Amino acid sequence: MINKIIKQLKNHLTDYPAPMNLSLFWNFGFLSGICLAIQIISGLFLSMHYIPHPDLAFDSIEHIMRDVKNGWYIRYAHSNGASFFFISLYIHIGRGLYYRSYTAPKYSVWVSGLVIFILTMLTAFVGYVLPWGQMSYWGATVITNLFSVIPFVGEDIVQWIWGGFALNYATIPRFFCYSFFSSVYNIGSCYVTFKITTWSRFNKSCIKW
Repeated sequence: MINKIIKQLKNHLTDYPAPMNLSLFWNFGFLSGICLAIQIISGLFLSMHYIPHPDLAFDSIEHIMRDVKNGWYIRYAHSNGASFFFISLYIHIGRGLYYRSYTAPKYSVWVSGLVIFILTMLTAFVGYVLPWGQMSYWGATVITNLFSVIPFVGEDIVQWIWGGFALNYATIPRFFCYSFFSSVYNIGSCYVTFKITTWSRFNKSCIKW
């Protein structure tokens, strides 16, 4: 087991095949992974003190900021880390567009990266709602109501997301569970992308980089 781990680390850290025309812009994929790790760790500690209830959510944030030791640091690391996460993602996507990484034979890696980006935006939205301030409440109201424009089933989808006819006691627990579970599928999506990247780089039909 240990030998397999060492072999994987060696393959990805020292013996990793890479093109000769690399630049600093190739670092932002790794930096995005670091930001994701920071978000997961800080979010885990925040969830220990957060209360997913409309009457207590905002007060629990104040409790984290004022009463929990180093809680302000963890919360700011989580909130500002999300901003740096998206900055890193945008630069990473820009690099892919500039170097035409969306063309064959690398389009599978591009598509998997877009899936991660969409899931990350969804996770950021539900995390933005959790403090349950004025910005959170009205942001959730506006964004979720976008689904109401879908013909026939739009209103039903909105009510299903809310857990009722308006943002209520069922909404925050749903968003909190999704935000907490998002770390699982984000890690899984990144793993799938890594495997696709490794496969495409070792595939003989993917020599052109």
